[in-house]
Parts: sequence; structure tokens; C-alpha cells
Amino acid sequence: MTAISEQAVAKFVEGIRAPEEARRTHARSYLDTLTKPLGSLGRLEDLAAQIAAIRPEFPTLPLSKAVYVFAADHGVTAEGVSAYPSAVTQQMVFNFLNGGAAVSVLSRAHDVELHVVDVGVDADFADDTGLLHRKVCRGTRNMLHVRAMTDEQLARALEVGAELAEDAAVAGHTLLAVGEMGIGNTTSASAITSALTGSPAALATGRGTGLDAEAHRRKIAMVGAILQKHFLVKGSPSPLRILSCVGGLEIAAITGMVLVAARHRIAIVIDGFISTAAAALAVALCPDVRGYLIAGHRSEEPGHQLLLDYLGLTPVLTLEMRLGEGSGAVLAMPIIESAIALYSQMATFASAGVNEASA
Repeated sequence: MTAISEQAVAKFVEGIRAPEEARRTHARSYLDTLTKPLGSLGRLEDLAAQIAAIRPEFPTLPLSKAVYVFAADHGVTAEGVSAYPSAVTQQMVFNFLNGGAAVSVLSRAHDVELHVVDVGVDADFADDTGLLHRKVCRGTRNMLHVRAMTDEQLARALEVGAELAEDAAVAGHTLLAVGEMGIGNTTSASAITSALTGSPAALATGRGTGLDAEAHRRKIAMVGAILQKHFLVKGSPSPLRILSCVGGLEIAAITGMVLVAARHRIAIVIDGFISTAAAALAVALCPDVRGYLIAGHRSEEPGHQLLLDYLGLTPVLTLEMRLGEGSGAVLAMPIIESAIALYSQMATFASAGVNEASA
């Protein structure tokens, strides 16, 4: 490892501060004055208080919302870790752009601005497709044999996400969702989860795109072999070493976006297993980022729960999904908006002339 990616991260994290706990406390007190029994709105109250702590001024509706879907290929697909060929990454990018993917449909339904980013797809795209062209290289190398990324590639991928977070801040977005597309990336996320949390490969590795039992066993063995190759030395590897050795270009880009979005005090709705792996690395790099994260849902991938536990996050939704793309994060956005609406529009006991509880 050289200092290139370390220098990039140092630049991104400068100025990040944890959400303001005084504002959260004030929001909690205000929620208790609204015309409802104490705590009766459950997690919606948690979400409203978190948004109050994040934002310098409590947001008004409608929110300016965006989802960024980062696409990249993975060299480890050569080992047969996915039920789908790597060409599907490129094909799904076209599906996103043509409006036929789940995240495309959900983004339209919930008025979320969709951005599709080529950060490392092993294919060429025309300039007029509506795609954000940020290709670092044509996919990672095979992590079973070598580091997935050079330090220069890692630094550039981090910068892609950081630059797009800057753009999102300039555009005035209040709420960002992050998603991904990359055949083979559950293998990368499983290795990241094991390296970061210390969990064995068997607990962190699921069936991904739908492997049968035998293929799943091979995938677990593959993740174990990858961990043995890169992290034999005792002690916890650094987040940047984990990213460089077993990460993906899209995962690194999400990590960069999460860091810089937090610096701009933007709430970040993370999606499933892969985007949560990226967010967990961002928190490992800068613990103050954690307060800006909202877990959109809980994926059926077993490693996702390990990461949610590591981050101490409770998902907004549990719908037995395992799609990726940012779909679960976008689905959670209307719930977050509902929490904001309740906080800003409900009457207080005093304003409505309603008697409060006597005990």
C-alpha cells in the first residue's frame, strides 16, 4: 500500500462531525409534546430525531432525494462464484437507464432522482446514454490470486464517490440512497464482512444471486481462501487494506460518497449487503459517520445482519429482499419522509387544546 488512498481519505474526512446530540435531545422533547401517547410512533420518532440531529435546519417537505447506483465488475467471477455471467453487469446498467429495473421503477414511484454510475464495468458505453461515466478500470482483478485493486485504482474509486457527493450537496439533496450493481460483489462483501467483523466465512457468505447448495459451499470455501491469502497476519487489517485486497470499485465509490455526504450533513440511506459493507468501511475510517446512516432494510444475505450489528443499526424495513441496486433504500425513503411530516405538521397538546396524560 502506498499513501495515495490514505491521503485521499484524509481529505474526505476533514470536517466530518457527528450529528448534534443537543438537537436530537430537543427533537425528542418536542416529539413528546405532540398529540399522541409518549413514544407511540416508535421508530418514526427515532428517524425524526436523527434527521433533526443531522440537519442544521429541520427539512421541509417535499425532500430533495437521490439514489446513486454504482456499477462495476469483479475479477473473482472467473471462479464461478455467481449464478450469472459477468456480462449481466453491463446488461443491467442498460436496464437501469431504460427504466426497467426495480430501482428505476421505485425511483419514479417515490420521486427519487436516479443516477447510474459506471465506475468499473468491463464494457464500453456510448456518451449519450444518460450514464455517469466515471470508469476507473474495467473491473477488479481476481482477488483469489492478487489484490483486487492497486492503491491508485482504490484512490480514484474513492474519489468518484466523493466527487458525486459534492455534486449532490451542490444540488441541495437532503436524502441520499446508495446502491450498486456488480456480478460477483456478494463475494467481495462477504470477504469484507469477515475481515472487518472477524466473523467466519461460513457466517458471512450467502447464496448471492441464487446459488444452489453445492455452489454455495464452494463460495464459502472461496471466501475462506481469499481471507487466508490476504489477511494471514494476526490483528485487524486496516479498512483501506481490506478495500484494496477484497473490495470492488463500486464498493470503494460508495465508501467515498458516504464519507463526503456525512461531511455535508446529508442523511444517507444504505441499501443491502454490499452498500452496508461500504458504509461499514466508511465508519471504520471515520466513526463519526455512523450517525448519518439509516439502514433502509435488512437483506436476506446473512452477512448483512452481521454488518448491521457491527454498526448498531436497526433497519427501517424487513421485506425478505436481497436484490441490491438501492431498491430497499429507495423503498425506505417514504417512511423517512413520513417521520419528517409527522414531526413538522402534527399539533401539540397545547396548540390543539387536547389534555395531556395525567400520569
